[in-house]
This record gives sequence, C-alpha cells and structure tokens, in this order.
Amino acid sequence: MASPSPALPEPLFISAESIRRLDLSPLEGLACLPLVELLERSGSLSLAMDWPRPPEDPRELSEIAELRLWSLRADALLPWLPLLLERSGGQLTRHVAMLLPHGFSRSEGIRFAPEGLELWITHRLFLLDHLARLQRLACRGSLSQMAAVLGFELDQGFWEALPPS
Repeated sequence: MASPSPALPEPLFISAESIRRLDLSPLEGLACLPLVELLERSGSLSLAMDWPRPPEDPRELSEIAELRLWSLRADALLPWLPLLLERSGGQLTRHVAMLLPHGFSRSEGIRFAPEGLELWITHRLFLLDHLARLQRLACRGSLSQMAAVLGFELDQGFWEALPPS
C-alpha cells in the first residue's frame, strides 16, 4: 500500500527571493506527485506570494513584472497548476491574470481579453485532457469547472469532438 502524499502547507508560500530567481522549488512537492494525486487535489491549492511593495503602490499583483514572469514559468513547466489552484477565493483567476491580458473594474472585477482567454483555456483543456487520457484518468468535469470559473463557457460539443476519455 502506497503511503499518502505529504500535505503541502496552506497557503504555499512563494518568497520574494524565489520570485526574483524564477525558482519553482516551492512547488517541488507538487511536481513530483503522480497525476492521479494531482487530480485528487484539484481546486485546493493556494499560493501566497511575498512581494514587498510600498503602501502607495496601487498595482494589482498581476501588474508586477517579476510576479508575472515567475507565474509564466510555473505555468509553462507545471501545466497542471491552474487545475490545482483554489477557485472560489480567486487563486485561479489571479494566476490566469498573471498570464493573460486583462482589465479590471470595481463593478465587474477582472475581465480577460476574450480572444486571449479562449486561446489559453482551449490550449490548456486540450493539453490536460490528453495527459489525463494517457494515464487512463478522467478529469473533464474538473476541467470544465475550471473554464467556467474563468468565465469561459464551453460549447456543448467541445468534448464530443475529442477522443473519449
């Protein structure tokens, strides 16, 4: 019987030094997990980015170049990261805001550029579905939920056009 995976700290702390060095070692515990265990953790990960800034700095975290670059690297090397991120508290949305053009309004919150979101989410759905199918795992429901949280409504026949899971 396999031993359970070690619990990750909640939230997972990303230091300013890790951000500056583009160091993904705080995510090592996730990177080494088998895909089935990653899927079990879907929607449960919170990241706490420690980036000191003066109180008068009006920028959102997604407007800080160093944080965006670290997030882009994490997204490229750990394609499952968005699926793991907590959804209801905004972790997933914040992560995607690090990657895609967007605007912000006080009444509507983050508004992604529609074409950018469509390209990114479609690419991510194809990739993650393919990786899951290679291991005979099903995750389309969780992928659809991830897309919905970002305001992307999947066409009724989206999954039908792909090989069955």
